Amino acid sequence: MSTSEPHARFSSRLPSAENGHDARSRQAARVVNLRKEYHLGGNNIVHALRGVSLDFPEGDFVAIMGQSGSGKSTLLNLLGCLDRPTSGQYFLGGQDVSRLSDYELSRVRGRLLGFIFQSYNLIPQLTVVENIQAPLFYQGRVGGKETERCVRLATMVGLRERLDHRPFQLSGGQQQRVAIARALVNNPRVILADEPTGNLDSQTGEEIMRLLEALNESGRTIIMVTHELDIAQRAKRVVVMRDGLLEAAH
Repeated sequence: MSTSEPHARFSSRLPSAENGHDARSRQAARVVNLRKEYHLGGNNIVHALRGVSLDFPEGDFVAIMGQSGSGKSTLLNLLGCLDRPTSGQYFLGGQDVSRLSDYELSRVRGRLLGFIFQSYNLIPQLTVVENIQAPLFYQGRVGGKETERCVRLATMVGLRERLDHRPFQLSGGQQQRVAIARALVNNPRVILADEPTGNLDSQTGEEIMRLLEALNESGRTIIMVTHELDIAQRAKRVVVMRDGLLEAAH
């Protein structure tokens, strides 16, 4: 798809947030005095997060930046319920998830979060539709209705002619489109994007950013980690981290 395609054509195909995920003044996510420490043996402790507090209103689009070791990846892992904080609170959809069990966290991930990764993380043996459907499979939600939804999502991201293709038959940009559709399949409250354009050339990266912007315009909340300033500036606001703390927000 050409980058000259009108942005409105993306937006007109995108489903808005459903099931009460309205974009009024509600908080999609919120972290309060979040700390994360890693004990490496003896008295060697890495303070990855040193007390981070941040609000993510419904419909927000936030870019998190910072040098290696700044804590941005640790923060994203905690926001994705892939790890627990040492202390502090993490509210997702109004629920404090910071002390949930592994089983409970997996349920939260499946219901409330969508993930987009730099390396796409598609399953090589599965087709486009099957990869989009994978999160539903793990929840036991497999049937004709779910397959139809996956086909609609594939069409929405411009892959209507690639439904039966496998990842090795797709370009990097097409694989990332599959990943975006997969992130939407459970109608998440928050989409977490980790360097979504990091493996793409500039033109393809532009296409992916246009798609993310259209998703945000439709009401989706997006939290994105990136090291590219021009990509970060496409978000509604930018948060800069340094040494486990928020250094700036604008």
